[in-house]
Amino acid sequence: MAKMQYPEEIYQICPMAAAQRLIAGKWKILILWRLSQETRRFSELQKLLPTISHGILTQQLRELEHDGIVHREVYKEVPPKVEYSLTDIGQAFMPILGSIYEWGENYINRNSKINRVKGEQK
Repeated sequence: MAKMQYPEEIYQICPMAAAQRLIAGKWKILILWRLSQETRRFSELQKLLPTISHGILTQQLRELEHDGIVHREVYKEVPPKVEYSLTDIGQAFMPILGSIYEWGENYINRNSKINRVKGEQK
């Protein structure tokens, strides 16, 4: 099934489409969650998200940087040092991310209770 393509203008007039576009991507929410805790180096993010490939992490960080959510600081050192942190726009998203976390936690707890009951009924 082909992906539905929206006209570019939709992201300028629809707040939900704009927000969805910014956080779309399998790893973006987890990257933002880890960066909300503290500034991180690329290798730290890789260790915290061990199943993400080097290329995908790079791509998602670049997209977040391009969208103004993540700041990339390059230090002129040998070996090179690069750190990632949240911008003010990224920080403004953290209460929403906290709500997503709480919702996910409630969902997990609710489903684990349902699954236990189903298991007892068998």
